[in-house]
Amino acid sequence: MGETEPVPPSGAWRTHVALVLGLALCGAAFWFELGRAERGNALSWAYVFEWPLLAVFAVYMWWKFLHGDRAPKPSRRPEPGLAPEYASMLKAWQDVQSRHDDTDDNDETGTRA
Repeated sequence: MGETEPVPPSGAWRTHVALVLGLALCGAAFWFELGRAERGNALSWAYVFEWPLLAVFAVYMWWKFLHGDRAPKPSRRPEPGLAPEYASMLKAWQDVQSRHDDTDDNDETGTRA
């Protein structure tokens, strides 16, 4: 997923207006379908629950447009390094591992070093 840039403050008013109009439409449609459902239209009960869900989705998208996909701020703490007194141990371990890897390579070819 690509990152979404937030809406600049100068263009945010359009996003607010779209949200208000969308919520007004969802509210009116909910009220209309509720009246139809109470008068006996069984299918309208589905729409009674659908319109509020659409309004919640509109609020979610409004928030995403305004704020974008903000990643969590990285930690400012430096990554812990290796203590100097253990550097020689690490070097010795890496040497053992490289010798072990070399003998494994020779075993696969059928010769021994």
